[in-house]
Amino acid sequence: MGEEIKTSTRVLFVSAVLLLVVLLTSPLGYKFGLVPLQPSLVSLLIALVGGALVVLVGLIYLVMAHRRNLVGDRNLLVLAIVLGLVPLLIVLPQMSKARAVPPIHDISTDTDNPPVFVAVVPLRADAPNPVEYGGSETWSADKHASATSEAYPDLEPVRTRMSVADAVSRSEVVLTEMGLEIVATDVAAGRVEATATTFWFGFKDDMVVRVTDDEREVLIDLRSKSRVGQSDIGVNAERIREFIRRF
Repeated sequence: MGEEIKTSTRVLFVSAVLLLVVLLTSPLGYKFGLVPLQPSLVSLLIALVGGALVVLVGLIYLVMAHRRNLVGDRNLLVLAIVLGLVPLLIVLPQMSKARAVPPIHDISTDTDNPPVFVAVVPLRADAPNPVEYGGSETWSADKHASATSEAYPDLEPVRTRMSVADAVSRSEVVLTEMGLEIVATDVAAGRVEATATTFWFGFKDDMVVRVTDDEREVLIDLRSKSRVGQSDIGVNAERIREFIRRF
């Protein structure tokens, strides 16, 4: 039995290391164009399920190793369990977020008349998600607006006493501070467009800031839209919130 525990311990440890490698390289493989998106996402699920199995089996062998006072195997099993927990701690929260928000990827503070993209349109030519608001067959503009208002009732335009030019300039600064790349600025139209790129997968989300003067105050409306994926896991809404906080 002792030899069986030793062998199983080493198998579990190696498995945990390999699963951790899969977890880290899957998104990077997609980011650098080495792996399509679907296989990359499947690899994350493999890492998740595999990690859960390593933890479950590792706990069983840990009890056995403890009873037989196999100190070396016990320590290695603890390490394997810790490594097996990493995919669970990373993937499960993202899955939880996906279930907590509607499966949409285009968020705006003005759902009746969302800011329009202009300069980023050519950059989205090959993007699966259309540039139009509610541009899919399953999600019309009205349905999209309703889902956004229900899920993110706190998202409202920024109101300021700044001039349009100053608000546009401040918007550029805020977007840059947030790590977005400015694509174009049109002071006359009161518009700033920028692109955010995620670290792991390299997903690109586009953001447009619309600044308008209604003679009483200047309104700043925001729109953030993903190029890929049905659900954004709440990222676009959080990006708008961050802009509002910083502004």
